[in-house]
Amino acid sequence: QVQLVESGGGLVQPGGSLRLSCAASRMVFSINDMGWYRQGPGKERELVAHITYGGSTNYSDSVKGRFIISRDNAKNTVYLQMNSLKPEDTAVYFCHARIRPSPLVPINGYWGQGTQVTVSS
Repeated sequence: QVQLVESGGGLVQPGGSLRLSCAASRMVFSINDMGWYRQGPGKERELVAHITYGGSTNYSDSVKGRFIISRDNAKNTVYLQMNSLKPEDTAVYFCHARIRPSPLVPINGYWGQGTQVTVSS
């Protein structure tokens, strides 16, 4: 069973930075699109950033210019560099990936367990 394992969350002051990482728990046949979502208190889960296998990216308007998504295909890992953090960025951040675990298994979407990011002074 493939799992996505996230790390890098924590408490940071406004204006600070954090880097999230998300890696597949084992080698897989292929990983297509990867992305980061977040769910703030009392809010629905929303897309933060998305990256294709080839490296094309898009961002939500709320994080554009502050967050950078990247990936290392050799390590099956996606990153989210978060700069100039604001209190409204406080949320649980989830990674998502479309993975084909092996050649005979269809592509499916997988979620990480979530990592808490709290921006507060």
